[in-house]
Amino acid sequence: MTSPAPELTLPEELLLLALDPLRGKSLCRDRFLEYGVAGAALRELEFQGRIAERSGWIRVVDPLAPPDPFLAQVLGSLSAPEAGRPGDGGIDTRRWVRQAGRYAGELCTEHLVRRSVLRRETHRLLGLLPYQRHPATDPARSLAIRDRFAAAGAARFPDPRGRALAALVSAVDLAAEAGWGGLRDRWAMRDLTHDDWAAHAVHENVRRDRSSGNRGPLFGSNSSSGDD
Repeated sequence: MTSPAPELTLPEELLLLALDPLRGKSLCRDRFLEYGVAGAALRELEFQGRIAERSGWIRVVDPLAPPDPFLAQVLGSLSAPEAGRPGDGGIDTRRWVRQAGRYAGELCTEHLVRRSVLRRETHRLLGLLPYQRHPATDPARSLAIRDRFAAAGAARFPDPRGRALAALVSAVDLAAEAGWGGLRDRWAMRDLTHDDWAAHAVHENVRRDRSSGNRGPLFGSNSSSGDD
């Protein structure tokens, strides 16, 4: 029997932490955040007892679709065994995060728009190229999430969900780029990244992009990095 999902799932919390609540712009690299949302979705499914991870491979242990539509889509993408994988039909975590990152962030954002947690605004760069922003419909809610995250950090993230979220925040470089906490706090969060299998997979993809100089596309095919 799986446990009920909380009001906000891990990918939703990560996304709301990463988006400026007023401007709707990501506080870290969008491609890195996409990896993070994908990894957070896996971790959420593990917390719900639907997948298990071992030595960098994941497999579905409860195929029943969760009530959350985004998580149901993610679980569905994990149901088919990976070609060429012997034995238990597991899926390579790092590879899945890289591939799923292309759509996970966009799907999660769309889910929050449909729930009226975010709203979609279309702008134009130089009056020509369209791009989208996703400010919070209730900025106070996003700020409350940040306050809870800061309070958990002050307590050294005592619960498993808090540690998982902190590890993912660190993996996508959100803490550093948003200027959260001091150097010691950010190093502590980085240590959590190495201990959390999903965050580690995210971090490895971020590191790969950094080493190749590839920061990847922004959320959505019609996005732009224009400032407004």
